[in-house]
Order: sequence, then C-alpha cells, then structure tokens
Amino acid sequence: MTDLQKRSLLKLAAVSAVATAALIGCGKKEEPAPAPAPVAAAPAPKPEPLKIAFAYVGPVGDGGWTFAHDNGRKAIEAEFGDKVVTKFVEKVPESADAERVMRDLAAEGNKLIFGTTFGYMEPMLKVAADFKDVKFEHATGYKTAENMRTYDSRTYEGAYMAGVIAGKMTKTNTLGVVASIPIPEVIRNINSFTMGAQSSNPKVKTKVVWVNEWFNPPKETEAATSLINGGADVLFQNTDSSAVLQTAEKMGKRAFGWDSDMTAYGPKAHLGSAIINWGPYYVKATREALEGKWTGNAGVWWGVKEGAIDLVSIATDVPEDTKKRVDEIRSGLKAGTYAIWKGPIVGQDGKEVLAKDAVADDKFLGGVNFYVKGVEGKVPGK
Repeated sequence: MTDLQKRSLLKLAAVSAVATAALIGCGKKEEPAPAPAPVAAAPAPKPEPLKIAFAYVGPVGDGGWTFAHDNGRKAIEAEFGDKVVTKFVEKVPESADAERVMRDLAAEGNKLIFGTTFGYMEPMLKVAADFKDVKFEHATGYKTAENMRTYDSRTYEGAYMAGVIAGKMTKTNTLGVVASIPIPEVIRNINSFTMGAQSSNPKVKTKVVWVNEWFNPPKETEAATSLINGGADVLFQNTDSSAVLQTAEKMGKRAFGWDSDMTAYGPKAHLGSAIINWGPYYVKATREALEGKWTGNAGVWWGVKEGAIDLVSIATDVPEDTKKRVDEIRSGLKAGTYAIWKGPIVGQDGKEVLAKDAVADDKFLGGVNFYVKGVEGKVPGK
C-alpha cells in the first residue's frame, strides 16, 4: 500500500470517529435540571402589643389605693406577657389636668385606658367622645358611653368586716373614721363600718373627720390625731395613705389598713386590712380587648364573691369568736347568702331607711347620702 493510500485510510477513519462521536452525543438523554429548593414561607408578622395606660390619682407608693391599682396593672403584665405594653401616670389631680393626661395617653396610641378615681368621670367622657377607637374604663363612676364603661369594688363589705372587729376591740366604745370626699361610696363605707361594729357591740358610736382629699398624709395625720384626742381608740379610714395607721401606732391606739395590706406601717396598731384586689377585673378587661369582645355602655361592681374584696392579716389578739364571725360573714358574702344592708336600718335621725327584712339593691346603695344611727355629726353639704 502506498503512503498516499495509508493517509487516505487514516483520514477516513478519523472522519468516521468524529461522526460516530457526534451521533452518540446527539442521542444521549439529558439529565433534568435539579428542582430549586423550596422557599420557606415568611413568618406571619407578630401582632403589635396592646398598649394599655393607667391614670392614678396618687403615687404608686401610697401603700393603699393607688398601690392596689398598680398591683392590678402588674397582674396584666404577668398574665399576658409581650401581648401587652402598660404604662401609668401617677398623681393626676381630679381637675382639668385629668383631661389633658388622658387625651395625651390616647394620642400616644394607648387603646385601653383606665382612670382610677371618681373625679375622672367627666374628663374621661369628654376624651372618649374624641377617641372612638380607644376603650376607656372608669373606676367607681356611673356614667358610660359606647367606648367607656365603669368598674367598682364593694369596699363596704371590707368596711363591715373591719367594723365587726372594731366593735369587739374598742375599750372606749368610740370609733373614729378619717374620711376623704363626701360621695355615696365613702358615706356607705362609714355606715357599713359602724353597722359592723354595732353587730358586735351595740354601744359603739362613730366620729368622723373629713379631709376632703383622697391622698394628703399631713391632713390624714391631723384628722387621726384629732379623733384620738376626742376619745376614739380604734380608727378606720377611707383615705389612700398609711398615715392613719401610723398615727395610731405612735399614739398607742388601734387601726385598720385600707385598700392594701398595711401591716408593716403599724404592726402594733394593726387590727386587719380591708383590701381590694383589682387584678381579676383588669385581667378580664384586657382579655376582652385582646379578643375583640370588649363592649362599652356597661359596668361591674365586684366584691368578696368575685375575689375583689377581703379582710386580711387580722391581729393575733382579736378573739377567736370574732375571727370566726368574720369568717362566717366572708363565706356568706361569697355564697350570696349574707346581706350587709338588710333592714331594719335606721338613719341618724331615727327614721327607718330600710324596712325589716328588706335588702338594699345596688340603686339604693349607690345613692347613700345619710348617716346611720350611731354616727355623729352631719354629712357635709346636707
């Protein structure tokens, strides 16, 4: 074979190889492209926390009324965690300042606002009318709106149980009450305390000094001193600080804590504390707001039955039969079988205000503006 022939055969073989490779390449099955990894769904945005605000008439450290409300605020935080954000403004006077503060709280984006004293009622009504998307709650009042409702505690139940002890523990048969503002709530408590005392000691009489403020420790101290100098050896109060109990401690007399457990402020003088637990209601109201179930134009009035009122830390020297009597009253109030305001009840002037066996309804109780028999002096403004 000539060189020319060999080169021709090699060239033909090379061409054949290339053609065969091309055919094989064209017939090869392509592998499918790998599927893209699934993209994780974006998490749903976390709901914004419900902003809740409180307006307090006194300082949170008053040891009584405002301290009790602030414990209720803390109960909300403990129950709902990061679902809520709370704040408070303390020492808000019952004046034009109250409207300004509540208007500011609403403008800041708070959607649930609690006003914790009677004198906030009218200012809150005005602000509620301008902030329809905000829910307003007013303590101890009686006026409501579509986005405003009221809540209260039956403080007279605690006052009555304290009175049962006071009547037993007095040696002079003279009790003293340091009173704040002459509204039915306070007058009702004075009367209930006196009726409780009369149930264990018919000889008692009650003297009252009005300070015309909720929180003013110097005035409360002065009033307590005046009552003790006038013969009272057991003191009660419807004011917000611990000054009355502290005065009794210094002067060697006995007294009760009010709204919160005040034992530590006067351990020797302390006979018991009529307390308010606002936590259950504040948790209920907040849950309704979070779940879209909150409604206005309503009100509640809770007492021993609902866990809102109690008499606690009763002194060890109170006789056992008296403690037992308080336990029986507490159990009856809880079961709804005991009525404090049950006739016959006679007014200071000797006229019957509630007939025998008649039980006062809430309308009657809400309008009490008279002293019962055994309370000395006159109701201011009458």
